[in-house]
Amino acid sequence: MKTVIVSGSFDDMRAHDIRFLQEASRYGYLHALVWGDDAIEGRPKFPEEERMYMMDAIRYVDCTTLITELVDKDGLPDAVQADMWVVDERDDTPQRRHFCDVHNIAYRVLTADDVRGFPIGETADGDANNKKVIVTGCFDWFHSGHVRFFEEVSELGDLYVVVGHDANVRLLKGEHHPMFGEDERRYVVQSVCFVKQGLISSGDGWMDAAPEIAVIKPDIYAVNEDGDKPEKRVFCEEHGLEYVVLKRAPKEGLPRRESTVLRGF
Repeated sequence: MKTVIVSGSFDDMRAHDIRFLQEASRYGYLHALVWGDDAIEGRPKFPEEERMYMMDAIRYVDCTTLITELVDKDGLPDAVQADMWVVDERDDTPQRRHFCDVHNIAYRVLTADDVRGFPIGETADGDANNKKVIVTGCFDWFHSGHVRFFEEVSELGDLYVVVGHDANVRLLKGEHHPMFGEDERRYVVQSVCFVKQGLISSGDGWMDAAPEIAVIKPDIYAVNEDGDKPEKRVFCEEHGLEYVVLKRAPKEGLPRRESTVLRGF
């Protein structure tokens, strides 16, 4: 299999960046080179440890390497094996093309059309012996705290994530919510390796995922402390679901993140 390289800061990663990674992965084994804090001009929004954690969680990425000293952003480190270098059209330069020509590396540029839309991925059959776990939420400004929550919950069983549909998010959170549409938010959570399937809710209120729960038939409904609502507890009691409340804690070594704060970035 070909080794495919992508490189960059991958700071404040959004759906467009994940679509880029997904399309790049179609060419082979995807190795992401993440530029370290000292290799980036100016101060990144997120520290290198957090950016690496986010990248490691993307299901399309096979391997990540932190590049602490970037000699030339239009080239690749000597120690990196590469059969192909894939770049976003916004990062395409004559220097990168020349580098690949000289080093006999295939060069691919992905355009806006290549990464358009938010495809629904196929869902593999789970282990019948595993419990099914569901979580629900807006997951609007996606961050490392969400990834950590998914990581923890996935230890309880196969994880299904239901994002609130746009109208219900506005109902619960007010105008100017959500920042990102339901299809985009579902795509982002589905891209996380800890998630078995991402879905969009079709009900209303705090239990807007009730129709999806009826189809999935989970064993556990997991929430963090912020998501603990009386309506959810009552629903689980009435439907025989185990209700699990997890403490909201970041991955060890990473800062605590909140979407409402990040919206001010």
